[in-house]
Amino acid sequence: MDETPIPPASAFDERTAKTAVTSFRIIEALDRRERARLSDLADELDLAKGTVHKHLSTLREVNYVVKAGDEYRLGVRFLGLGTSARLNLDLYEIAYDPLEKLADATGEVASVMVPEHGYGVYVLRVSNEGRPDVDIREGESVPLTATAGGKAILSYTPEEKRERIIEQHGLPEMTDATITDREALDEELRRIRDRRLANDTGEYRSDQHCVANPIVDADDVAIGAVTVSGPADRMTEKSIEADFASLVGSTVASIESRL
Repeated sequence: MDETPIPPASAFDERTAKTAVTSFRIIEALDRRERARLSDLADELDLAKGTVHKHLSTLREVNYVVKAGDEYRLGVRFLGLGTSARLNLDLYEIAYDPLEKLADATGEVASVMVPEHGYGVYVLRVSNEGRPDVDIREGESVPLTATAGGKAILSYTPEEKRERIIEQHGLPEMTDATITDREALDEELRRIRDRRLANDTGEYRSDQHCVANPIVDADDVAIGAVTVSGPADRMTEKSIEADFASLVGSTVASIESRL
């Protein structure tokens, strides 16, 4: 699940370019729907059709939206922006080879997550069996409190900043297993910091398990996390023989030494 949609332009003060807010709300709505008619977007965003049409026409003129029949979709030009943003992260280039080796060693999806705007963003996902599952895409934002990678990051985030994140985003319940009690979360984060290892046993997706280790800088502050995830049954079965903690930990050590 992506981060909370942008609120209406009226929610922002006079320092904000409200037309830009509306354009980005439309872009996000197209991303959620993949394809949509003008009337669908107007209904979802509670905007006048004329307003939506004007923004869509502008986005088409600058080649960021494509119209096919009576439907609109995002243009592939956004792919270039996403690629550039990711390549600007030193962590992406440094982590790629170690992550491929981790995916080969575990036979599952290996990922790197970084914190941004109070969410965890997957900047890289690698599988030894081809393209990883598309339910969680590269570039997708997820709650830090409901994922192994997110909890690993939070456990090595300065307390004041961690408090701001939780106060702003709360403890969203993604599944029946998600931690939604603040005291329970604090205890979980203490355990993760002591062990330098986080687990997600169906907290974000009930059918998936995940193991994560934080990537920290010279000040012992998390700048990301390495995760291994897969179907719950398979991960449980593999954990009997595979030492996921050691494999993920050695991958993080390799990345941190390069940083």
